[in-house]
Amino acid sequence: MASTTASSVIDLRDLRLDEARALLEHDPTNSLPDPQDSPTAYLQCIIGNLCELSLKDPLTGLANRRHFRSVLSREIDTVARSGESALLLMLDIDHFKKINDSYGHLAGDQVIQAIARCLATCVRPMDTVARYGGEEFAAILPNCPASFGQIVAERIRETVGALCISVAPLVSVQVTVSIGGAYAPEWVRSTAALWTDRADIQLYRAKSEGRNRVCIDQQPEIAVSAEEKSMLFGHLLMGDPAWIESVSSDPSGAETGSAMNRFN
Repeated sequence: MASTTASSVIDLRDLRLDEARALLEHDPTNSLPDPQDSPTAYLQCIIGNLCELSLKDPLTGLANRRHFRSVLSREIDTVARSGESALLLMLDIDHFKKINDSYGHLAGDQVIQAIARCLATCVRPMDTVARYGGEEFAAILPNCPASFGQIVAERIRETVGALCISVAPLVSVQVTVSIGGAYAPEWVRSTAALWTDRADIQLYRAKSEGRNRVCIDQQPEIAVSAEEKSMLFGHLLMGDPAWIESVSSDPSGAETGSAMNRFN
């Protein structure tokens, strides 16, 4: 009852909301209700929109580094529990400094924005694409079998390379990206730093081998015996089996997992 009484006496004029409203006005997708109809709903909408804004990169609208690391940590937990394949891609624009030096930093921003839009069209709604920093991007692809990872990365590389980006009247540029990738260790609780480092190593390899290419650290398939799986995950099998991967036995008696879902 006390909280209801307190909320009913909120006077929006007593709150310093000018800066918050100014931030939200820059994003046309943010719309606020009429404060006269419900001050509480109006305030809640401002708070919700600010929370969403805090997860976005201001230049591209992609996830920012903070949000990316949060999603990465959650995905590591998911892979450790379910054993499904998850791929992390790190992408870097090749020779980006030449664009800034030749056409100016505004042109560089236009290139970054164009590639960001392109990346968003190359992945599934369930994937997370982020601007990792500067001219570098990252993408987290959950439930991505190894047989599809290279295909997706090559599709991204080819689509970006086909872009013709206008940076000034009658001036367009074409750019390429180098891509490094790594799969999260299955059935192992790794760390975001280790996973990112492995993908970064592959990105460096793609750069050193000539750029405009894809290098992915393939996740080795781990064989787990029935006894080992029972000891490790037997208590989980008693619950909801929806997450359990299908199991096939090899001639040696060991069991290997294959993901139930497929990359669409």
